[in-house]
Amino acid sequence: MYDIPEEIQVRADGPLRFITLNRPDALNAVNDALHTGLAKLWPQLADDRDARAAVLTGAGRAFSAGGDFAYLAELKDDADLRAKTIAHGREIVLGMARCRVPVVTAVNGPAVGLGCSLVALSDIVYMDPSAYLADPHVQVGLVAADGGPLTWPLHTSLLHAKEYALTGARISADRAVAMGLANHVAGDALKEATSTAERIATLPRQAVESTKRLLNLHLERAVLNTLDYAMTAEEQSFQTDDFAAIVTRLTAKKD
Repeated sequence: MYDIPEEIQVRADGPLRFITLNRPDALNAVNDALHTGLAKLWPQLADDRDARAAVLTGAGRAFSAGGDFAYLAELKDDADLRAKTIAHGREIVLGMARCRVPVVTAVNGPAVGLGCSLVALSDIVYMDPSAYLADPHVQVGLVAADGGPLTWPLHTSLLHAKEYALTGARISADRAVAMGLANHVAGDALKEATSTAERIATLPRQAVESTKRLLNLHLERAVLNTLDYAMTAEEQSFQTDDFAAIVTRLTAKKD
């Protein structure tokens, strides 16, 4: 049994764990509960000794639409919530990088902000043809401490990483595969991701887990080189006039 909020569902099917971001009416936008749940999730998955592989996806039409506007407004005004969120961001990144269980992700729709980060931290990625990635932190006045700039330079060229991190532009499924930010475009991403996870689950456990760890040591070392700076910079960006003005405009538009 996983101790996580209802905003994340974990379903066991033999050695597989199906992890679903579960705020479909909000396009799985990240609020405090979902963010907290993601921080708790990865150590619990690693401790689940019956789990051999996991499939990560989103409920409904989106993988995740990024930060919930109301949550961003709370972060602007609540220093304690900001501190918790920054700490949890670190736990999400390192927890996912260190998780022994291979994570195969099915991007069923837009993967924005933290959703894009989860894709970047996954082990294998399938994208529906209409899905896209985007890291618009800069567009809302924030530094992406747990976002694309941490990991994209390992997946693609530094120039590509700069272009999409500095502009927040969308990356189509085909473009993501061409750039190395995803593995495959699939008509049924969830079906293909499940098939790959099933195959991994049949392979020798120690070989799979140690190979993932070997590969992710490169990722973890790169992340640790930049994470402290990134977290400090994001904390500062939460307190800027630019962020406050953008959040005020976004929340007013939503109302």
